[in-house]
Amino acid sequence: MKPRGRLIIIIAAVTLFAVAFFWLLTTRGPLAPVGVQTGKVVRGDLSPSVFGIGTVEARLAYDVGPITPGRVLRVLVDQGEVVKAGQLLAEMDPVDMDRRIQAAKSSGARSRQAVEVAYAQVAEAESRAKLAGMNRERDLGLFRQFIISKQALDNSSHEAERAEAALTAARANAAAVKHDVERVDAETSGAGSLRDSLRLVSPVNGVIVSREAEPGTTVVAGQAVLRVVAPESLWVRARVDQSRAQGVQVGQPASMVLRSAPETPIPGRVARIEMQSDPVTEERVVDVSFDPPPARLYLGELAEVTIRLPGEAGVLIVPSAAITREGGQTGVWQVVDGHASFKPITLGSQGQAGVTQIRSGLVEGDNLIIYSSSQLKQGARVRIQKVERR
Repeated sequence: MKPRGRLIIIIAAVTLFAVAFFWLLTTRGPLAPVGVQTGKVVRGDLSPSVFGIGTVEARLAYDVGPITPGRVLRVLVDQGEVVKAGQLLAEMDPVDMDRRIQAAKSSGARSRQAVEVAYAQVAEAESRAKLAGMNRERDLGLFRQFIISKQALDNSSHEAERAEAALTAARANAAAVKHDVERVDAETSGAGSLRDSLRLVSPVNGVIVSREAEPGTTVVAGQAVLRVVAPESLWVRARVDQSRAQGVQVGQPASMVLRSAPETPIPGRVARIEMQSDPVTEERVVDVSFDPPPARLYLGELAEVTIRLPGEAGVLIVPSAAITREGGQTGVWQVVDGHASFKPITLGSQGQAGVTQIRSGLVEGDNLIIYSSSQLKQGARVRIQKVERR
């Protein structure tokens, strides 16, 4: 073959390769349009709901412990036991109890004697103040008659002022002593019931959820020996997205699914909505009570909560999968002249069937991208793919 012929063949092969490479690059490679699937904005009836995850907690929980330091003598109940209000749960060791009671009574007797002395001092100060006041009035009359000097009147006036100051001090001292006596009397009265405080009883009808101390353990005043909860106060403290929580109100029905029983939804109702949201996670805490509470629950167990909101008819809805965020805004992607275009929207309620209400930004019949094979960017080339029906 002549050199000129071989050159033509080589040029043709290179051209063909370049065309094929460019075709692959623009149809299947990095420069290829992003494959997308589209849908339309439609009107329909919406049964909105709000989803959240939380843990089982007790609104009414009681730490049962002694009011004075001591050693646990015995514990009569264990975790999981049902108890009645007033039932004996544990007892404290009565070590050194008699000496403490006697000391409290002796302190009360000494305090009452101090009150008597303080009020006697008040009576004496009142008498001196009264006499000094009479002397001052008498000297004032004599001074006006030019019988005594100004210095003599000043002396009697100063004496009356000192007597009044002494009376004020005596009364303040008596009030302070009386306050101390009342405090000691309260302690003495409490000392009389110290023996009763050795008996730790249940404050409510409830369930023992933990034993915090065992026999022989030394505890301080107020330290828990047992923990009791009221079963009817159990609820789930769920965290829901702030953007979905606007329509949540107290009393709305809900369902809860415990991690230990994923196939058994438990009915409930919204019992409380906390006023303070979490600014970091952008979540709001909603407390959902059981209606009625199940026979046995475990504190701290994870639960999924679905709150049912009032239904709406004839609203604009789109598949929830089409909603995304771009540049800090919530919106959807649309196909405009073969390119991706982001459209900000305002969301409404979210339905259980994977659809979300659109309040503004779209109209009925608008096309939008529901699925894309890769992440979209403003102005990116897109290619609509047909959905295969089976």
